[in-house]
Amino acid sequence: MPAMTLEYALNTNGISSDQTNIDTSVDFASMSGAFIGGNGDFVTLFEPTASELEKEGYGYIVTSVGQLGGVVPYTAYNAKKSYIEDNPKVIEGFTKATQKGLDYIHNHTAKEIAEVIADYFPDTAKNDLVDIVQRYIDNDSWFDTTYITEEDFDHIQDIIDNAGKLDKKAPYDKLVDNTYSKK
Repeated sequence: MPAMTLEYALNTNGISSDQTNIDTSVDFASMSGAFIGGNGDFVTLFEPTASELEKEGYGYIVTSVGQLGGVVPYTAYNAKKSYIEDNPKVIEGFTKATQKGLDYIHNHTAKEIAEVIADYFPDTAKNDLVDIVQRYIDNDSWFDTTYITEEDFDHIQDIIDNAGKLDKKAPYDKLVDNTYSKK
């Protein structure tokens, strides 16, 4: 998905796929090492890896591919229809917990968020973590709600289609269940 979003961002900004060479053969976990080793002029990385690479002098954070790609419901949880039907309390609880996390993010400072998540990033300095969280806030990276709109669902399919990886669009009403989400 990061490579497809990069390609979409390039294409929608006038750079055709014919003008670029996006190497999708590198395992995602190996991308920073491949870049450091000389593979490519650009790389898409998640944080804190991108900031660490910049801090170590191997490159620069140029922009947010997510911001250039538009609103993308990238992280979503999936369950079989039968599981959803058989376990509505689990689905509702998970959705509420996710919403609670989103509410926390939108109602706290980067420093407060960094303090809460610091244990998950033991190799990242607290000041760096604050900077990373602030960048995500500045880029408006987090949704306000777990609700996925049909427009956003179609947009992610446009990105996949742009990469030549989609035969036909999937029906929103058959794949997205916003039962427990608030609009």
